Amino acid sequence: MRTRTKVVAITVLTMAASAGFAQDEEGFSGRVALGYLATSGNTENDSLNSNFGLWWNYDPWSHSLLGRAIRSSTSGITTAEAYSLAWKSNYAINDTDYLFGTVAWDKDEFSAYEQQIREAIGYGRRFIDNERHILNAQAGIGARQADLRNGVSQDEAILHLSGDYRWIISETSEFIQTLSIDSGSDNTYLEATSALSANVRENLALVISYTIKNNSDVLPGLKKTDTFTAISLEYTF
Repeated sequence: MRTRTKVVAITVLTMAASAGFAQDEEGFSGRVALGYLATSGNTENDSLNSNFGLWWNYDPWSHSLLGRAIRSSTSGITTAEAYSLAWKSNYAINDTDYLFGTVAWDKDEFSAYEQQIREAIGYGRRFIDNERHILNAQAGIGARQADLRNGVSQDEAILHLSGDYRWIISETSEFIQTLSIDSGSDNTYLEATSALSANVRENLALVISYTIKNNSDVLPGLKKTDTFTAISLEYTF
């Protein structure tokens, strides 16, 4: 049987967005991205990835809301399903230093954890800020509430470390790298995302991203690391 492959990339113009890098423009901005891949023939596969980001910047405050959903199935059986949502607020002390507060929620149907909720406050600094490169780093303390799939709950204090890097390659392309680590006595959670985007027309870009999620403590028989590769179209407003 000949295998037919259909690739559909859809962009939805709603008040939502992608990427993990805070936008610096004053006022309101956002991004939304959606990618879909379907194959049929000898095997049937469906994969959907969507993410969004909203930013409100009114000096000295800046706020962001980021979300992501990933779902994949093979022959009608779900093989990957993950969701995340994060809110962050910054208060600028000066041009390079700021205070931050963040709340994040993660749910992964195929990890050892049913869900994790993390809250943190701390200090951040912009180490690089020029026409091509921007680098921020944050450190703070907080708490995590986690539910394992065996019914056990974990509530603990955490040390929060995170950073984001943006490389503006040209007027039409850029690279973004984000890293977040929340470490406690029971578990250390790490999430890193690399994303490369290239404009295909005004406000519309093709984005390729790779995400790693790692838990240091998992249930027997489960892997510590999950990875997600996504291709999507992104609309910026």
